[in-house]
Amino acid sequence: MRIAIGAARGLLYLHDQCNPKIIHRDVKAANILLDESFEAVVGDFGLAKLLDRRESHVTTAVRGTVGHIAPEYLSTGQSSEKTDVFGFGILLLELITGQKALDAGNGQVQKGMILEWVRTLFEEKKLEVLVDRDLRGCFDAFQLEKTVEVALQCTQSHPNLRPKMYEVLKVLEGLVESGQAEDSQSGTNLCEARACSFARIYSDVQEESSFIIEAMELSGPR
Repeated sequence: MRIAIGAARGLLYLHDQCNPKIIHRDVKAANILLDESFEAVVGDFGLAKLLDRRESHVTTAVRGTVGHIAPEYLSTGQSSEKTDVFGFGILLLELITGQKALDAGNGQVQKGMILEWVRTLFEEKKLEVLVDRDLRGCFDAFQLEKTVEVALQCTQSHPNLRPKMYEVLKVLEGLVESGQAEDSQSGTNLCEARACSFARIYSDVQEESSFIIEAMELSGPR
């Protein structure tokens, strides 16, 4: 959650506090830098574009990383702040699952597979299946559900349906604040309790078929 909030603040700064505003155009986990305290910084501006306040988008040849590119940018070459919002939604899914945007099933790379996988599990109310196993069950189920909801809103196919970064940040910060309030009121180690409650779920879940990770870069000369 700290990484997600730090990245969201960085994108909010680019979109709303810079003049002219900046569209990053390659939002992904590999471009989020972390310090020793896991504070996140948005990096790699090789594909970034400046956007005049009077404009709503910029049209260029498509650049970016497959699996993170918004559908309208891929089809028309038009990018906007909502292009970055889509990339941030995929970034959230990478943080939650511990997987990269391009995963392989049955030996064939499927573009955007992680998004379809999460949507299916969300509809089936099986979110515990997609959580990064390195967390060992130590997560807040409510935060998980709401963060997945945010990610799915950010990755809607039509850009007008996606939230703005300030709206995304507000929700994520609210989730963390509510979790901290709950911890202070209970006076117990909720992380250990949650680990126990989800241990049984993990043991019952069939191991998913192994994934092959393959990055596909579309970045041209910078």
